[in-house]
Amino acid sequence: MTPAGRAAPRSASASRGLALRHPAMIAALLGAAAIVVVSSSFVLFDTDLWQHLAGGREIWRLGHPPHVNLWTWPQYGEPAFLSSWAFRALIWPLWSWGGIPALFAWRWITTLALFAVLLAVARTLGARGLSAVLVLILAALDYRLRTSIRPESVAALLFALELWLLERQRRGAAPREAWWIVALGWTWANMHISYDLGLLLLGIYALDALVATGAPAAPRRARLALLLQVGAAVIAVSFLNPFGWTALWQPFQFALFWRHDPLIRTIGELQPLPPSLALASGLWAWPALAIARSWRRSWDVAEVAALLVFTGLAFSSTRFVGPWVLIAAPFVARDLAELLERIPAPPARVPLGLQSILILALGALVAWPQWTRPDLPLGLSVDPSTYPGAACDFIAAHGIRGRTLNDPHHGGYLAYRFGTDRERLPFISSQPEYARPEDRTGFLLALVRWDGWQALEERCRFDVVLLEREQDAADSLLDFLDRDPRFALVFADDAAELLIRRKRFPTLVDSFAYRVLPAGRESRYALTDAAESDSTLRRAAEAELDRMIAASPLSGGASHQRGYLALMDRDWDGARRNLERALRLDPLLPEVHEALGDVALTQGRPRDAVRELDLERRLHGPSPGLFYRIGVAWQQAGDLGRARASYRRELARDPGNEGARDSLERLTRQSRDGS
Repeated sequence: MTPAGRAAPRSASASRGLALRHPAMIAALLGAAAIVVVSSSFVLFDTDLWQHLAGGREIWRLGHPPHVNLWTWPQYGEPAFLSSWAFRALIWPLWSWGGIPALFAWRWITTLALFAVLLAVARTLGARGLSAVLVLILAALDYRLRTSIRPESVAALLFALELWLLERQRRGAAPREAWWIVALGWTWANMHISYDLGLLLLGIYALDALVATGAPAAPRRARLALLLQVGAAVIAVSFLNPFGWTALWQPFQFALFWRHDPLIRTIGELQPLPPSLALASGLWAWPALAIARSWRRSWDVAEVAALLVFTGLAFSSTRFVGPWVLIAAPFVARDLAELLERIPAPPARVPLGLQSILILALGALVAWPQWTRPDLPLGLSVDPSTYPGAACDFIAAHGIRGRTLNDPHHGGYLAYRFGTDRERLPFISSQPEYARPEDRTGFLLALVRWDGWQALEERCRFDVVLLEREQDAADSLLDFLDRDPRFALVFADDAAELLIRRKRFPTLVDSFAYRVLPAGRESRYALTDAAESDSTLRRAAEAELDRMIAASPLSGGASHQRGYLALMDRDWDGARRNLERALRLDPLLPEVHEALGDVALTQGRPRDAVRELDLERRLHGPSPGLFYRIGVAWQQAGDLGRARASYRRELARDPGNEGARDSLERLTRQSRDGS
């Protein structure tokens, strides 16, 4: 049999496919483009954006990429490598000219271009029908989290273009086309450290030329020689970058050394891909279709090699799920198209226009749960909780300078916000791999051990501490700072908490320090528990929480705590106002809808209570007694049938719930007596 990827004979799907100018194909592509644009329009949350903007600004200010550190105070002025320098130089003018709208336009254009090239690859492989459009829509949904403003957006487009050129070579395109890969490789080496994936692609297709059967040996040998020459040229031109071999060493340095660093291992996208997420992402589809195809034809060597290599990479790190999606999509489209061609056509064929509508409807149906995710809302903005904007406003307004300790996630924004003002630069950037090993280790130990914090503080003598308010499970640094009398909390919102050294800033401490409210999670829980029985403490905490809420519009955490203190005061309106504000800022807060439901019950608003309690159930699952309280609400609303059903659901979960049992028995007696 003839293997896939050979020039002849062409697959049935290719010969019976649709031209791009066919009205049904045009409609499908326009609809798919709309789905891709909407899917890539979620609120930006990637904190690396600010580091890229800070680097781009300096490139344009200096007229060349800086070769010294301008981003952190411990290494300021020391020789440094600036990764992805060409991407940073590219997006800074966009940001300067058009701000957020320009960045989103860039995002849409690059994503649409990426999937247009993947469509070209799929059609080159032979997938020329409408099913290829559906495959690309599904691939775009899997890929959507990689559509942030990152250098990977350009690297992905270069990856797809190289794949297209390599597939064209398999089909006998003019050898001169392959030399465009050299230009792609040079651009890639200056854009992102993932340039080695381009070399990997070349290796896969060289292997195909070497061992594949079913095509004359002479053309295969010529193609192999061409690809080897192109690969050698790519390696040679990749050295033409401002940082020479240092830039080319980066991906290998990361794979061999950095990824084993304890701090860098905490980065989410570097974790191995969980099997459950692999199933949800559809990683099973490609192997299944490739195996099914092998029963009809011999193996496509390039497909099998790409499948094995990129699936292995994807399971090793979720960062590689993006490249897996890109290379899988065209092959899946081809394999699916050929499989569909073998299914006998029904006597009454579905019109192509209707097929196009059905494919788009299915794509939108699959996309809808992604578009409505409360943790990934659609919108043309940057999530304000991901950067310490208001805290930096406070720093600027009050002239705070000094040695700053910060979370890596905030390092890029500090560098962007305060430029090259060394007295306001971060301790560590959003690319912690470029920090000194002792700084990475010291920061990680400070997060989890009191003596680790003491050692880091003794060595660095911080004046300012700016940390994320939301602590990971093992992160106790804010709790350590609550125990350290040298520092005082002077500002806090959902994005960050700002503490300053008391002796360095005595006037600011006198004016702005929180005397009752703590910085750390454990102390906040303890304060809420203590305030329940101590009304004096509760009044003091409420006053400081009101000040914290007034200081920043991003005060969901403070509103959350203030709402529960208001419940202790039986201030139902105050509790409702604060808890609703907390939910507007964080729609996924647990137990808050439940509390609002209880408030509504107390205030005689039973249908509002049902809505809030049901929202709690759908978002976080039913807590003990939840269905009982829903039953009480329906009973107050006069809907006795739903009340009985809710009591029964509670008893099915908890047969010992006396309130539900007694209420159900009373309703049953009333119903029997009434009849």
